[in-house]
Amino acid sequence: MRIATWNVNSLTVRLEHVLTWLEQHKPDVLVLQETKTTDDKFPEQAINDAGYQVVYAGQKTYNGVAILSKQGCTDVATEFPSFADPQRRVLAATVAGVRVLNLYVPNGSTVGSDKYAYKLDWLAHLDDYLEQQLAQHDKVVVLGDFNIAPEDIDVHDPAAWQDGVLCSKKERAALARLIDQDMVDVYRSLNDDAAYSWWDYRQGAFRRNKGLRIDLILANAEYAKLCSSVLIDKEPRSWERPSDHAPVLAQFS
Repeated sequence: MRIATWNVNSLTVRLEHVLTWLEQHKPDVLVLQETKTTDDKFPEQAINDAGYQVVYAGQKTYNGVAILSKQGCTDVATEFPSFADPQRRVLAATVAGVRVLNLYVPNGSTVGSDKYAYKLDWLAHLDDYLEQQLAQHDKVVVLGDFNIAPEDIDVHDPAAWQDGVLCSKKERAALARLIDQDMVDVYRSLNDDAAYSWWDYRQGAFRRNKGLRIDLILANAEYAKLCSSVLIDKEPRSWERPSDHAPVLAQFS
């Protein structure tokens, strides 16, 4: 299975980018974050015409998640059972025997803020939900925009980001708890380089490669053994009117 994640930062703006990328890479599954569109305006027909079925949970202006798949989705969930959250940030489904959890983790704004507290609470509920999913499914992939850089190697300037949002100790500890549930960061398991998936629009960050790796693909340890490659595809970040994120694509045999 070829499975990918991409924060598109508005599907309305980036639909042609998504369709072009699907044609180029032909993933079996592509999960999207920040679609920023309500369900009644989701471009389902265009996705179907590209050869993909789709499920989605949208929200006006903010958030929004979708799963595009060649084989269709079953057992769809749009929130954590223990957490009634109006923000559309999670979408889970089973695709060809693989449980796929598409996440748009809250940004957190600034350390110590109300949004930061919400982020940590959200991650605690994710931790509980992942435990349930692992108990029910043999193959689990958790992917999306985590808004957390796991280690200093995933940050262009660790000193500048130290203890700030996306790199704070509590955020990294929350991510580590997820990974401790027998999960593997498949990019890092196969690569030891400093590579990034997000670059700020400001100050020429992409041109200067001042980025962070915050778009992750995690797989349960047994399924991760079947992962043969992971690509952070920087090309779409150079396209006209790009998302500030690059797609990440993993190959499972």
